Amino acid sequence: MVGVIMLRKIEPFRKIIEDYRFEIKRGLVADGRIHRVHVRGDRLGTKNGWYVLYGDGLPAGAFGCWKRQISHTWCTKAEREMTSIESDEFKRRVDKARRAREDEERKWRAVARDRAMLIWKSSLPAPDDHPYLIRKAVQNQGLRQYKGMLVVPLRDGEGTLHSLQFIDGAGNKRFLSDGRKNGCYFAIGIPVASICVAEGYATAASIHEATGLPVAVAFDAGNLEAVAKALRTKFPEIEIILCADNDENTPGNPGLTKARKAAASIGGLLVVPPIIGDFNDLYREVVR
Repeated sequence: MVGVIMLRKIEPFRKIIEDYRFEIKRGLVADGRIHRVHVRGDRLGTKNGWYVLYGDGLPAGAFGCWKRQISHTWCTKAEREMTSIESDEFKRRVDKARRAREDEERKWRAVARDRAMLIWKSSLPAPDDHPYLIRKAVQNQGLRQYKGMLVVPLRDGEGTLHSLQFIDGAGNKRFLSDGRKNGCYFAIGIPVASICVAEGYATAASIHEATGLPVAVAFDAGNLEAVAKALRTKFPEIEIILCADNDENTPGNPGLTKARKAAASIGGLLVVPPIIGDFNDLYREVVR
């Protein structure tokens, strides 16, 4: 009977994390330890979601997704309904869950860094006639090749290699599992008075080849602000130019919306292509 009652108490937690597309195939484990799970829609084999759940006493927990940079707490009772003892216990468990998440993240981020370095060192310079470069009409700006795929390094503001992006000839992209992306970028050119920030490699290479300006590849719209802030910390005096993708056909125009937010966060400039698409689309219209 105790087990049935406890299952009923933690059922809301299961429903919440399933709403976030977490796959819980073998049932929740309420042991106060961190558990990694697959998130539906992510690449097969990845476990970007995590949860910590306590089933004894006052059922409580936390969950989040490293890929999406989210983190939430949960308790079977609302905070206003807790006694002072329960409130203290909930805060203790939340803090313990945070430390467990951070310890777990540090562990597999370190493994990813080692893998990234091994692959990067064993890769050869990418050929200028790689199918993706030809299709995008851009040059190789310091990329390497691994098993036929272009390899783009992700480094932080200190130059530490954290992860890799792989791009095949058809333009399919994936990141090294468990590698850090937030705030990391790939730099083309050397900043002097200014630097541009763009989403993808082809877009950044197009801007660099057309203008001669240095460009940082942020890899996606969601990473623009973190990269802009990392660059502002590293280069406090230079001009930072956010080069938006014009996603006019996508609800909310995320490319423009996030680039505008990133520019505002560091006092940077914003430029937008005069067509629907990105600066590589514009570049190919001109060069072709």
